[in-house]
Amino acid sequence: MDYQGVFFDFDYTLGDSTAAIAEGYRLGFEALGLAPPTVEQVRRTVGMTLEDGYTLITGDADPGRQAAFAHQFHITVGTQAHGPGRRLMIEGTALLPGAAELLSALKGAGVHTAIVSTKPGDTLRQIFDHQGRLELLELVVGGDEVSRTKPDPEGLRLALARLGLAPGQVLFCGDTVIDAATARAGGCDFCAVLNGATPAEAFADYPHVYIADSLPALRDWLGV
Repeated sequence: MDYQGVFFDFDYTLGDSTAAIAEGYRLGFEALGLAPPTVEQVRRTVGMTLEDGYTLITGDADPGRQAAFAHQFHITVGTQAHGPGRRLMIEGTALLPGAAELLSALKGAGVHTAIVSTKPGDTLRQIFDHQGRLELLELVVGGDEVSRTKPDPEGLRLALARLGLAPGQVLFCGDTVIDAATARAGGCDFCAVLNGATPAEAFADYPHVYIADSLPALRDWLGV
């Protein structure tokens, strides 16, 4: 393999938090007096900021309403939550088939890995710790650690700097066109992973070196 680093988005790339995210949206919409969105509507927001996801579903771009929704999400299932909602986010998130095996194989091959996600970094670490896979994480850059979230490449560039890698040495893998745009802006090669709601044809307008229909397929392509 030519890459010295392989970086990943998390939601629908390595893991699935659909149940917790959908519950956070349901409770957030309920607090604002709105009808709850469907799970499929919520799935299409994954990878966005909470504010952008709220607007995608409702069409409401009012900053105050966006902030109120995000606050409700955070106190029910997010980093400010306690009890069942928070447990649902941590314990109810599953690693996707082949995720642990791919990360382990990359680690064994001496390839640097990082997660660059809009999800808070501590949430990601808790999820992997609950799975007993914390040792697979070399670096996590969460959305709470940057001032500009994807598709701005700030998080990607931060990961590159921390691991001492140049953009051309790294493959960034993600499930949305937001991830594809992030890789392009950051100067990294991009691989689409079709675990989410974005179809393969959506990546046609973005540079990419491979489109993987699963993580085992990505591992085979990488040769690790």
